[in-house]
Amino acid sequence: MSTSISRRTVTRSVVAGATALGVTGIARSASAETSAAEAVTHKKRLPTIVLVHGAFVDASSWAPVVQRLLRQGHRVVVPPNPLRGVAGDAAYVRSVLDGIEGPVVLAGHSYGGSVISRAAVGSAQVKGLVYIAAFVPDIGESAAELSGKYPGSSLADTTVVQKYPLPGGGQGDELVIRQDLFPQQFAAGVEKTTARTMAAGQRPITVAALNEPATAAAWKNLPSWYLIATEDRNIPPKAQRWMAARAKAHTVTIHAPHAATVSDPRAVADLLDKAAHAVSAGH
Repeated sequence: MSTSISRRTVTRSVVAGATALGVTGIARSASAETSAAEAVTHKKRLPTIVLVHGAFVDASSWAPVVQRLLRQGHRVVVPPNPLRGVAGDAAYVRSVLDGIEGPVVLAGHSYGGSVISRAAVGSAQVKGLVYIAAFVPDIGESAAELSGKYPGSSLADTTVVQKYPLPGGGQGDELVIRQDLFPQQFAAGVEKTTARTMAAGQRPITVAALNEPATAAAWKNLPSWYLIATEDRNIPPKAQRWMAARAKAHTVTIHAPHAATVSDPRAVADLLDKAAHAVSAGH
């Protein structure tokens, strides 16, 4: 009799223990599913990151950065920048923004900074601006003026003028960097073959675009971030520091050439990631 009771007790204990373990397993599974759902929801709340390239390069100059951002779960759009003039280029970027649902963090490299400073004006979608070794012009200022504000730019000594047809007839002037000088001027420190490939495929920018005064400055009303490249030979680092300070930007400084998006994509992606999360959190 006692043996029978003992066996029943053991059986009940085993069943109870198994049930408890099952409940715990279910609870853990539910907790994991909740965490996963929260993570997905958080990613959905993160803004789309729109990256605008600058002069002498195309959208592929952002490729190493894009790869990292995608691995982090960000949504990224990299439109082509026409490089024909600030007003027209900004209008084109704005048309891209208008086709994106939800909030946006808008980033610009080099001349792309002039473009995003105008494109974001009046856009309810753009929640933050990120400048990567870029121009941050105030109203009335041009890229050419800002690059000459402090000594250190050797760009003028490395460029050549080309003619291009104007839509209404006649010809305009555009600039390219001499291919043999491109690596040291634009991409010092970038792997040699990559730098030479960039030189061969560079996108010219019009002289008019570099001299066009800004008519708007979105950074005055939006939080901004700035990455200073200390080895930049296009935009003097001192000018970058001055612009970043004026914009009250969250600033990071790295040892990099003007082509920081190619030479140091991790640092660039990290800054963009921080901006996106800060905007998402309402900071």
